[in-house]
Amino acid sequence: MVRLYSNENFPLPVVEALRGLGYDVLTIQETGKGGQSIEDEKVLEFARADDRILLTLNRKHFIALHQKQPDHCGIIVCTVDLDFDGQAQRIHEAIVAESPASGKLLRVNRPAT
Repeated sequence: MVRLYSNENFPLPVVEALRGLGYDVLTIQETGKGGQSIEDEKVLEFARADDRILLTLNRKHFIALHQKQPDHCGIIVCTVDLDFDGQAQRIHEAIVAESPASGKLLRVNRPAT
């Protein structure tokens, strides 16, 4: 089973849709670390220590962090997308296409309109 860790700004409806697709998704809020402005490095460190792929909308910082610290379980950077079910499906497709995700940066963008 693929394990995911959602960053603080990641939409809960997408988390719930991913859980509906069978993913084990842990949110930063569920760890008791929500609202604490935890540094991105620490967020990624927690995901790696718990063997989880990180989900985030914070593309700029995590793309740079991936380049500095490629030893992680995977990072999925997403654009803001109000089609939560569609975004969850695109995340699922990216994970399937890039499995295993370890050390990879996956980009999931909303479709052009």
